[in-house]
Amino acid sequence: MTEITRVPLQPIAKGALGKLWLGVAAAALAAGGLAWATLPKGVDVETIKAGTGPSPTTADVVQINYKGSLENGKVFDQAERAVFPVEGVIPGFTQALEKMQKGGKYKVEIPAELAYGAQEQRNPQTGKVEIPANSDLVFEIELLDFKSRAEVEAQMRMMQQLQAQMQAQQGGGAAKGATPPPPPQ
Repeated sequence: MTEITRVPLQPIAKGALGKLWLGVAAAALAAGGLAWATLPKGVDVETIKAGTGPSPTTADVVQINYKGSLENGKVFDQAERAVFPVEGVIPGFTQALEKMQKGGKYKVEIPAELAYGAQEQRNPQTGKVEIPANSDLVFEIELLDFKSRAEVEAQMRMMQQLQAQMQAQQGGGAAKGATPPPPPQ
């Protein structure tokens, strides 16, 4: 059998225990600061005018007024009463919409990683680069309304049915597929 030789530990000097704990706390703070600094930037949503009620989810369709610009202030897109699914936009825009309430107005800053990343965005008509690669984006957004995707689809079906009925009535009330009467001579 082997035996382990015991080595006695020296007693800690008076006042050294406090210094030891200070060293441990400083190391923990430095590690926490380093970890925080390496976290990816998130979406920053600043409320300009507070809204009310619940927030949209990824299963909803929103109606908004918005203006999108680069950090230098150059506007690359804007629209009023724009309608689109929450899930159908860049990830940072989706995250921002999920933090908003109807009637509210917001300033949103989206880091490049949650926008278009390394892909530059060109104007389809001119081919000119509108959003350079790795650009952080700034939006002013007013959430006018939102509905579930199912509600919007039901409304669209109703509108299509009404439109079909109106077209049938404009055809002189003739049944669908019937031949119209000959023109007067």
